[in-house]
Amino acid sequence: MKTIDTLGDLRGKRVLVRSDFNVPLDGTTITDDGRIRAALPTLTALLDAGARVIVTAHLGRPKGAPEPKYSLAPVAKRLGELLGREVLLAEDTVGEDAKAKAQYIEEGQVLLLENIRFDARETSKDDAERGALADELALLADFFVSDGFGVVHRKQASVYDVAQRLPHAAGQLVFKEIDSLSRATGDPERPYVVVLGGSKVSDKLGVIGNLLTKADRLLIGGGMVFTFLAAKGYDVGTSLLEEDQVETVKGYLRDAEANGVEIVLPTDIVVAPEFKADAPATVVPADAIPADQMGLDIGPDSGRLFAEKIADAKTIVWNGPMGVFEFDAFSAGTKAVAQAMQDAGGFTIVGGGDSAAAVRVLGFDEDKFDHISTGGGASLEYLEGKVLPGVAVLED
Repeated sequence: MKTIDTLGDLRGKRVLVRSDFNVPLDGTTITDDGRIRAALPTLTALLDAGARVIVTAHLGRPKGAPEPKYSLAPVAKRLGELLGREVLLAEDTVGEDAKAKAQYIEEGQVLLLENIRFDARETSKDDAERGALADELALLADFFVSDGFGVVHRKQASVYDVAQRLPHAAGQLVFKEIDSLSRATGDPERPYVVVLGGSKVSDKLGVIGNLLTKADRLLIGGGMVFTFLAAKGYDVGTSLLEEDQVETVKGYLRDAEANGVEIVLPTDIVVAPEFKADAPATVVPADAIPADQMGLDIGPDSGRLFAEKIADAKTIVWNGPMGVFEFDAFSAGTKAVAQAMQDAGGFTIVGGGDSAAAVRVLGFDEDKFDHISTGGGASLEYLEGKVLPGVAVLED
């Protein structure tokens, strides 16, 4: 992939940057600005080069039309604070206001276009519709820089099609993401340990299947673990369970044994009668979950077991929390994994999404991980071995 340095002299040039600013909001207050901070190195490099920077991004899931609650106004404000300069916000995406402001911004200025998903063509399955929006975006700029790793697994107008219309390059974030994740998919230093959590097995079917031929150990926690426990014949009470995936998981357990891959499951579970922060928590054996209780975290013995399985790893990838880390009573398992990764001497990757949020919420030093991905879905698909359209289009 080409980098920004290959684009030549950018002084006075208009550079369209696709960033990922899909941040969590409480009303108009950003509760986690990690994705905005991750965009700063690329934006700063372009501004230092004298470029006129135009940024496009999405927020939430609007239905192809403007919705005030999904406006990028809070993002523009926060980005301006972090950059130490005003960030102009266009009232539209490719309309008259966006065109006018794109023309008059000066060297070293930043213009943020309003939510790209306010235009239904952004996510259209029709190539011609997406292409039409990409044509309009391309008219705003001289170059395109892809820096929103959280969307590169999507074939969308501002991610894929516009790169076919302008001289393009990968931003520093996308380049770092691919460089880091490739260390875990090419020829990883071993032992290669992958920790998977999160809600559903079905979200990670492809990546589990692929890892059964690559990883040395798979550590399974989170809501998805109950489908594994059910596959072993255990009752899981009222815990989250995907019954339609039990047979698939049984196949994974057989394949893992045949391939010499160790699948590590929790030995104990923290349960509660209901999904509430103040619900009374009890630790029970993983094979003895009461019928009226639901599992909300891996237990303390499991935390120690997982830490032992991580300790000697040379490559460690973690995607998905071990429990409901937002509730104090059910956060210990996720803390144990994060701490074990920091204590290990191997190359560590936190695979975006809720895992990255957990690192910040639970107070861990982000700099002590080698890489924290900004794209949960994109990182999973990369680990699964899929071609990411937004990356493939950058490869000349």
